[in-house]
Amino acid sequence: MTEGCLESLPMKERVLTAFTESATVKQQFAREYADRIVQVAKLITMAFRDGRKVLLFGNGGSATDAAHLAAEFVGRYKRERVPLPALALATDIAAITCIANDYGFEELFARQVQAHGQKGDIAIAISTSGNSPNVLKGVEAARACGLTTIGWTGGTGGKLAGLVEYPFVVPSTVTARIQESHITLGHVLCELIEEQLLGKAS
Repeated sequence: MTEGCLESLPMKERVLTAFTESATVKQQFAREYADRIVQVAKLITMAFRDGRKVLLFGNGGSATDAAHLAAEFVGRYKRERVPLPALALATDIAAITCIANDYGFEELFARQVQAHGQKGDIAIAISTSGNSPNVLKGVEAARACGLTTIGWTGGTGGKLAGLVEYPFVVPSTVTARIQESHITLGHVLCELIEEQLLGKAS
């Protein structure tokens, strides 16, 4: 075996280990939360049918997950359908900088929830630690405005898990593994919601 092949072996092992760990965490998460995922899919479907909307928010990678899933609803996931009302609250740079400058970063999501949220809407708060102050304040605002609150987190769940009505706690303390489970959760919800709105694909 050449020296180059020897040097590449540990990296290959790390690749295989990362994929195995990701799959294991997702499988454990799915086993624990399958019933709740179905319940929440039905809840969001009913909200869309009633003309309600979904607000999604988080920081960093969780912000991009929120934007990704909002786009799946407004655009489409797999099937042709009407656009579904969903807003990611970390995408409007003018609102973000205005609120952060005038009120502080902790008010970033709460103020937008107060502006856009109405009773019967759905709030999906995403925080890998479950302790992001602006996410927690966003949930508090959502509850005060009569929104149904859903939380995606990891590890012990942090404060977020006890603050929302429907918590989803990924059984890992590794941020990457948590985020990988979150986006899979989002995709599964999109698929279930489209199926309920349109019927099973032929």
